Amino acid sequence: MKISCGVLVYRVQNNELQVFLVHPGGPFFAKKDNGYWSIPKGELNKNEEKVDCAIREFNEETSVDISNYRNKMIELGSVIQKNGKQVFAWALEYELPEIVDSNGFADLKEKSNKITINLGIKQFQAPEIDKGVFFSVGEALEKINETQREFVVRVNEGLD
Repeated sequence: MKISCGVLVYRVQNNELQVFLVHPGGPFFAKKDNGYWSIPKGELNKNEEKVDCAIREFNEETSVDISNYRNKMIELGSVIQKNGKQVFAWALEYELPEIVDSNGFADLKEKSNKITINLGIKQFQAPEIDKGVFFSVGEALEKINETQREFVVRVNEGLD
């Protein structure tokens, strides 16, 4: 079974919980919205600790190094996605001032690591993640990949 690990960053603004989700880059996802957002996450390397994988992947997808906050991260458990992949997540309260504007939006096209896309004989590079947004819990539950909704619910319930 493949394993991915990620971080669900959250903040409280105007007494409202908001969670940071990312949108996949590349032409296939350009017009896809509800159900396609995710927590920043990626595959676990051999002999890598899960929490270290989550921190590394967050950095690769957003360019923000959160390793100094490792001891403040809250374990959220795991979910099994429809493709059979197990996703482990941690929550971290953080504002992301390095990348997020005053509207809670982050343009990540130039900050995210790049992936290679093969289209027949054509091959090109695209950002793995094109943007990130702080969403209210209600918005996040609409935007996020269905099987990852549980992470938003767990953070929301854990902070009540």
